[in-house]
Amino acid sequence: MPPYEDYKTAADRQNAIEQILRQHRHNPDALIEVLHSAQEVYGHLSRELLGHLAEQLKLPPSLVYGVASFYHAFRLEPRGQHHCTVCTGTSCHIKGGTALLAELERRFGISCGETAPDGSFSLDSVRCLGVCDLAPLAVLDDAIISAETIAALADRVCQCLAEKNSTGKSP
Repeated sequence: MPPYEDYKTAADRQNAIEQILRQHRHNPDALIEVLHSAQEVYGHLSRELLGHLAEQLKLPPSLVYGVASFYHAFRLEPRGQHHCTVCTGTSCHIKGGTALLAELERRFGISCGETAPDGSFSLDSVRCLGVCDLAPLAVLDDAIISAETIAALADRVCQCLAEKNSTGKSP
């Protein structure tokens, strides 16, 4: 399924959702698969979209919203143009991952789980990224960023973000 940026119109997205529902035969047992696919199409799961899916799957809206809000993989709000995830798992926490998260919150003026008001940047955390030998670390868009100190790591995230914004490419 193409990423959500590839759907140019609301009609394209709606057609993709209807195709997903047909593919799963409107089966309520396919809720999680449908939610994943719908998020790929829209980039996030709005209340309107969740209501539509609930209706089509013949499920209570509260159940669909409950599933979408329970799992970390689902986003109920759109992400920023750039997205940073900070690891706060055991290795990263011990080596300063939580301090890095606090420093990025301070620098960007947003809390973990939020998007900057201009939509340029989102910040999240995860419990483990699975590369503990690089701790502490962050992922900016799809690039893993690691450094020896929290200040250097925060500087590197900001530098990579500035490079992406000036060139439109990953550094």
